[in-house]
Amino acid sequence: MSPRQRSGSHQAATIITVIADVMAVILGLWILMYLLEANRANSLVGFIQDVARWLAGWSYDLFTFDDAWARVVAGYGLAAVVYLVVGHAVAGRLRRQA
Repeated sequence: MSPRQRSGSHQAATIITVIADVMAVILGLWILMYLLEANRANSLVGFIQDVARWLAGWSYDLFTFDDAWARVVAGYGLAAVVYLVVGHAVAGRLRRQA
């Protein structure tokens, strides 16, 4: 393999890792904002909530805890963990192939 191909694989792995990390941070930030009862009328809080809801659409309300805070932590937290694990696994695989 040429150095150019290795560099491309490493760059792709870095991009995938950064994207997975940003997605997990957004989800974690929403969990924190929810638990701290952030003002949902604030545009930043609304934006984070919308993005987090979109990212966790597949895991939101997956669990049926009695308390709303537990559903939020479990649903959004599961999505964050999955994005981190899958993103870093794919990036690691790309780096090993290079």
